[in-house]
Amino acid sequence: MNAEATRKNRRWLRWAFALLLLALALLGKGYWNATRDPVVHQATVHVDNWPANAPPLKVLLLSDTHVAGPDMPPERLARIVVGLNRLKPDLVLIAGDLVSEKRFATHIYTPDQVTAPLHGFKARFGTVAALGNHDHWFDPAAIEAGLRKGGIAVLKNEAIERGPLLIGGIDDDFSGHDDVPATFAAMDRLAAKPRILVTHSPDIVPEMPSPVAAVFAGHTHCGQIVLPLIGAISYVSRYGDRFACGDMNDDGQRVFVGAGLGTSILPLRYGAHPDVWLITLKP
Repeated sequence: MNAEATRKNRRWLRWAFALLLLALALLGKGYWNATRDPVVHQATVHVDNWPANAPPLKVLLLSDTHVAGPDMPPERLARIVVGLNRLKPDLVLIAGDLVSEKRFATHIYTPDQVTAPLHGFKARFGTVAALGNHDHWFDPAAIEAGLRKGGIAVLKNEAIERGPLLIGGIDDDFSGHDDVPATFAAMDRLAAKPRILVTHSPDIVPEMPSPVAAVFAGHTHCGQIVLPLIGAISYVSRYGDRFACGDMNDDGQRVFVGAGLGTSILPLRYGAHPDVWLITLKP
């Protein structure tokens, strides 16, 4: 091999090594983003028919815990729950997708392992959950049983009263288990109180027959992988970015969509950090 060919080979090797380092750095950054502590967003909702003698109420929304290795073992979720309890929520809402069977998972956990960390929430009006598409694809009966073991109410197109609130829980739209009319009928049969909804996919909002104080959802992951200039790869919504992320006012309806805590498909996040929402409801 002559000297010129040797120099070209060395240049190629340097470029290949630099590209490899860059790829590893990007993967490392994405994994760090996925496993960082969740950001706590806060907002206030003023409720017109709030009971005169009821103090403000703090609602904690979390979603898409997607318990699976390597990024979300049950131990990590348990640590997050301990930290979130320091916010002293009055009510915890879990907007589905507790489990993950993602293709690149290093470990798939049992339904009891997936749900047990959520038993640690301490809120005076308890914890209420709706199931997500991954829960339905995995083992919905076992996920529901695991939640109920810890005293967590699971609403499947049903409604319950908690303190000054009426909570409707709409089952997952993405997997075709939602029934918006049945949920509103269930709320109609209960006391006349301020209404909120918890559901996995925010795509149910346009189907609602009347507004509620707030809708709490997840599913979109706020894109999970949001690239410069390109944007999010997908929000997994038939409405595109209409319900993409965060605190929204959709034609007068207040909607909160969380980015979630875990990941789907790949244990990576770019431009969409894990988060929860702490919303104060008040007159």
